[in-house]
Amino acid sequence: MDGLYLGIDLGTSGCRVLAVDAAGAVRAAQAEPMPPPRRRDGCSEQDPQQWWTALERALHALLADVPAGRVRALAVDGTAATVLLADADGVPLTPALLYDDTRARAEAQRIAALAPADSPAAQPGSGLAKLLWLLGCPGTERARYALHAADWVAGRLRGRFGASDLNHCLKMGCDPAGAWPEWVARLGLDRALLPRPHRPGTPLGPLAPAVAAAFGLPRTVQVVAGTTDSTAAFLATGAARPGEAVTSLGSTLVLKIVSRHPVASARHGVYSQPLDDRWLAGGASNSGGAVLRAFFTQAAIDAMTPRLDPDRETGLDYYPLPGPGERFPVADPDLAPRLAPRPDDDVRFFQGLLEGIARIEARGYQLLAELGAPAPVSVRTVGGGARNEPWRRLRERLLGIPVIAAEHEDAAYGAALLARRSAAAPDPL
Repeated sequence: MDGLYLGIDLGTSGCRVLAVDAAGAVRAAQAEPMPPPRRRDGCSEQDPQQWWTALERALHALLADVPAGRVRALAVDGTAATVLLADADGVPLTPALLYDDTRARAEAQRIAALAPADSPAAQPGSGLAKLLWLLGCPGTERARYALHAADWVAGRLRGRFGASDLNHCLKMGCDPAGAWPEWVARLGLDRALLPRPHRPGTPLGPLAPAVAAAFGLPRTVQVVAGTTDSTAAFLATGAARPGEAVTSLGSTLVLKIVSRHPVASARHGVYSQPLDDRWLAGGASNSGGAVLRAFFTQAAIDAMTPRLDPDRETGLDYYPLPGPGERFPVADPDLAPRLAPRPDDDVRFFQGLLEGIARIEARGYQLLAELGAPAPVSVRTVGGGARNEPWRRLRERLLGIPVIAAEHEDAAYGAALLARRSAAAPDPL
């Protein structure tokens, strides 16, 4: 019988597990919510155990819908630059600092003094800056592993820690060839803490026997190197040719475009990730759905959406952010939100927020082209905002190119495709 391949998507608000068959058809999917992260004054934390609890529930529910004996491989994606420290047994010694945690400013300055000018590690939100900050916390002298969220969950599945994927490791200072450069050691960092990067889709090893037994899975199920959540969502869309772009309209706004060459600019928050023989150039803004939810419930958004007029500008000049700090297209940890004046009409205010996010998107793609990426020929959309048709029309007007629906938009689907790819994937690193 055909095999099944699982994709596990670790978000900040929940865990989603999806199964595809050898032809890429979705056979089942389950999601499990998680408690919200702890956020205050630039700090953003989450308890790693919440990821595992949510995964256990979602995976047990999924395996009630598909035959566990047919599962061949699985891969995990997670939020980029979410970092924790663990001991020799993989037990977390710290909370996880999430992608939008910006407390590591002094550490980012240390990195910037040593790293190449366009290194994505030289930002307060980078994985490397967070790692340096965590190493200054009490009790971390026992740390054996620096791990991203996806690394930690994949490690628990295997019963072995210390592996990661190349896309996650770029923001921790790894070079695109998969090597940890000499300047990282000059930070006073023990490079033994750092995970070994693998190309996404590389088999890492089988499930731990106890984990296989707990879920009723074959011991031969391979855990495969995953990727970041935005890259997994990109893979899900099918975009592959230079100039094809994907915008993720989730809690944050993430832009990626296929390029023949890497593009990087630390001062603009731009970096590139390898994608087979090409590159994904892009950046992530702090703007996005989190701003909308700060003002409106989902029910209110659903009620107002049919009343939007995407062909007429509101005249409101907003830069919507959930709080101070921006990553792209301007990298400024102190950039203040611009959300005034607020009109009495909630629909006009809502449309003004959507226009502001769309202008950030348009400026982002313009900046990528200025830095050497191709101009976008089309934009596929993923995330919750992808289902808002007036917003799509508004964005299409501001971008001046087709904004089309993605065939698949689920990051878990992209992770499942990586798991399926693993059957014939040697590790070139």
